[in-house]
Amino acid sequence: MRRWFALAGLLLSLTLFWVGPALAQSDSDTGGSQPTVLEGTLRLGFDQFFAGVEITVADQLGTRIGQAVTDAQGQWSVMVPGAGTYRVTLDESTLPDGIGLREGFESTIEAAVTEGASRAVVFAVGDAPKGTPFGERAAQTVFNGLKFGLIIAMSAIGLSLIYGTTGLVNFAHGELVTFGAVIAWYFNSSWGELNLIAAAVVTMIVCGMLGAGLETGLFRPLRRRRLGIFQLVVVTIGLSLLGRQVIQLFFGAEPLPYTDFQVQERWEFGPWAVTPRELVTVAVIIAILLVMGVMLQWTRFGKATRAVSDNASLAEASGINVNRVVLMVWAMGAALAGLGGVFQGLDTDIDPFLGFQLLLLIFAGVELGGLGTAFGALAGSLIIGMSTEVSTLWISPELKFVVPLAALILVLLIRPQGLFGIKARVG
Repeated sequence: MRRWFALAGLLLSLTLFWVGPALAQSDSDTGGSQPTVLEGTLRLGFDQFFAGVEITVADQLGTRIGQAVTDAQGQWSVMVPGAGTYRVTLDESTLPDGIGLREGFESTIEAAVTEGASRAVVFAVGDAPKGTPFGERAAQTVFNGLKFGLIIAMSAIGLSLIYGTTGLVNFAHGELVTFGAVIAWYFNSSWGELNLIAAAVVTMIVCGMLGAGLETGLFRPLRRRRLGIFQLVVVTIGLSLLGRQVIQLFFGAEPLPYTDFQVQERWEFGPWAVTPRELVTVAVIIAILLVMGVMLQWTRFGKATRAVSDNASLAEASGINVNRVVLMVWAMGAALAGLGGVFQGLDTDIDPFLGFQLLLLIFAGVELGGLGTAFGALAGSLIIGMSTEVSTLWISPELKFVVPLAALILVLLIRPQGLFGIKARVG
């Protein structure tokens, strides 16, 4: 019965991709979709807003579509007829005296927007921000590193638990992250227009069912056929390629934001300037990881999971249902990966390569902490996230991903089993 339920979850998850574009098209045909809008906020820093500035929107042929004037909060918006690329022009003569565009920036910006979405257009107005003291920049990057490390940890723990219970290195785990971000976007922006919090909860359920379906419908039968780990790893690589292309086919290649929690004022706490969504992201992830830690340490499921990770044959001989434990680990790992994708999509934008771009860092966090250990994956992910962001204090942001990988190589040269791994003889 559980097998058929998991297979139904897999079919449901795949059906969401097939019917999503049709539902979105149906909404637009019946006039039920959201208007397509170009908008923005004209400001300098976080406290100086420019009112009375004229913004004009035209199509690619130069035909004027609409005009707006910024309000007291510097906000403006223009409704456009549909998806496409538009030319947004700021009238510099309407800016306050002594204020102009920054050197090297143009008064006309080409902005692409999809049907029923809102696209923010940013004009660089006023003098460039003065250099921030090194101490403040260091404090801010530490917070950014903590947030990024926690997002990586959300996905890394699931990958580590799957490896610990099955010995499988799942190269399709990045696509589970992307799948979660995309499904949440559909529920938040296209299908039911749910609040992002509700969409994230639904996403965890859908991703959990997808993970259970993959285990029951694919990997368990393959293990019963006595396929080796190498063959199963090749299967995950194929799933990764297939999943990435399917997501790109239905979602598209252009990065898109969620509808909720996009434009927020930053709160200042000493040297830190953070948005409410960043604080909520950090708080929610910490709470979830604490619950995971308590569950793995003190509940029967947690003890059974650790027993299967230590020795699956001995655990089965002791009366533990190994297949049930592996099924629950797959469901839980996929749900955590999907939620990690939601948080990453909220921090950046959603695109078909979101999870793939994180996959190498997820592997680095798991390997650094020690394969198969959930707490090691957490510690390793925090180190990876922190070193990635803090390195931008001295090197170009384009090179920041080199530093954590170099740190991983250095640590493994000293301690090959990882920070929390256990030495074992092979052969």
